[in-house]
Amino acid sequence: MRKMLEEKLARFEELERKMSDPQIQADSSRMAAAAREHGSLTKLAMKYRRFKNVCDEIAEWTVMLDSDDPEERELAEAELPALRERREEVWDELLELTIGGEDANRTRCVMEIRAGTGGEEAALFARDLYEMYCKFAELKGWKVDTMEASPTDLGGFKEIQLEFDGEGVYRELQYESGGHRVQRVPETEAKGRIHTSAATVAVLPEPEDVEIDLKPDDYRKDIFHASGPGGQHVNKTASAIRLTHYETGIVVSMQDEKSQHKNLAKAIRVLKTRLYENKRQQEHEKRAEVRRTLVGSGDRSQRIRTYNFPENRVTDHRINLTLYKLDQILGGNLQPIIDQLIEYDRREMRSTMGALD
Repeated sequence: MRKMLEEKLARFEELERKMSDPQIQADSSRMAAAAREHGSLTKLAMKYRRFKNVCDEIAEWTVMLDSDDPEERELAEAELPALRERREEVWDELLELTIGGEDANRTRCVMEIRAGTGGEEAALFARDLYEMYCKFAELKGWKVDTMEASPTDLGGFKEIQLEFDGEGVYRELQYESGGHRVQRVPETEAKGRIHTSAATVAVLPEPEDVEIDLKPDDYRKDIFHASGPGGQHVNKTASAIRLTHYETGIVVSMQDEKSQHKNLAKAIRVLKTRLYENKRQQEHEKRAEVRRTLVGSGDRSQRIRTYNFPENRVTDHRINLTLYKLDQILGGNLQPIIDQLIEYDRREMRSTMGALD
């Protein structure tokens, strides 16, 4: 934790220097990206500076406990309890800000929803999840942008990619990564039997431009005609974009926009996000921290949450939380579940951190 905080503070100070660089100031896009990242780190960096200042004060007063001057010793004994209490308070505030990991304060993230086991019913469930997250974002005041979608004939989604922008988006949405299972009677089921199907959700923090240096020489760009349902909807111009990153082999395709320029801009953002996630994975592996994949295989048995329509029930299996409010949750009221997950992480962090002294 201390190492991560030191890295965040160092990054914050590096951005401060960059923002005062005339070359950066002359480049509006780089300046905007630096300012955005600086802003996302401000609260954490300033809090950690305060924590370090209190620790320095404690160290100075502790030295005075061994002073030959009785008045200095008495003064130190009087000052130290309040300083130690303040240090604990600031440390708790830091823990609160870092719940969810080192990317907790990201203000942008990408969500990928994919239909899993269950055919068309799974695709319809993927659409339900998409609508749930959009409604939740509306309640939170976040901006949502659909980046890419593969709809089915019945109105579901084989997969869909969303970008969320707003205060606390990654801190809260990261808990949605994993397998989601639904139990309900499909509209196409004549005998009224309950079916089980699944979808997977992956939530990735979106890096700022200054963090991932991506040059045109780093990837191959292919331009092609966008596919569609046929007839008048078929794209007559070559506007779809496919980017292939040479070093990692990561491939990103984008065809949602009619403009080639807009598709390229979206594809670059998604590629940067996946490169950043790839970079994070490599760093974690170097530290021998084996991380489980975010979403598993999409099989019915691999799930973090179950949505049971006949019982109006939602169960989050990670914390054994069951709520009989399925209609409200699908309506965007995810906060009760997310609050419980954050509280669980808070308790886990405090139990493993131990005493500061």
